[in-house]
Formats: sequence, C-alpha cells, structure tokens
Amino acid sequence: MAAYLIGQIKVNDSERWGQYVEGVALSLKPFAASIVMRGEKHGMLAGENPKDRVVVVEFDTMETLESWFHSDAYQALIPLRDSAADVIITTYTA
Repeated sequence: MAAYLIGQIKVNDSERWGQYVEGVALSLKPFAASIVMRGEKHGMLAGENPKDRVVVVEFDTMETLESWFHSDAYQALIPLRDSAADVIITTYTA
C-alpha cells in the first residue's frame, strides 16, 4: 500500500530552507520516493492553518517512508530543517 508524507511548512529562513530542500531531494533518491506536489497556500476554504506551504511525498510502503525518515542522510538534515522553518509532518496510507 502506498504511503504519503505530508509536510505543512512555515518558512522562517528562505536561504536555509533552500539548502534543506536540496538535501531532502538527494536523500529521497535511494528510497525511490517521488514528490507528488509542492506549493504555496493560495487561500483557506474552512478552518485555520498558519502554515503557508505544503509538500506531498509518495513512497511505495510505510516501511520505506519510515526507513527514509530514520536514515542517516535525513536525520542529518533535521537541525537545518528546524532552524529554517516550523514544520508539521504527518504520514498516511492509501
């Protein structure tokens, strides 16, 4: 069953965020993951969400998603992520 990572993001430092995004792209390659979409918020139709960006990443399985998240390559990027943005990461299966 496919697994999806949804990241909701509020960028605080664009330069650092760009470095993080580049690192994530490289870290995803060994896991055959694909970025389904990445974009900026256009508006709200219901509820509240202070985050202004979103990313959706698809993995073959939840096991693969979790292996990527816990990989040395991604774990090394977490301090950069946390210094560049406020992020909520949620996982889903479909």
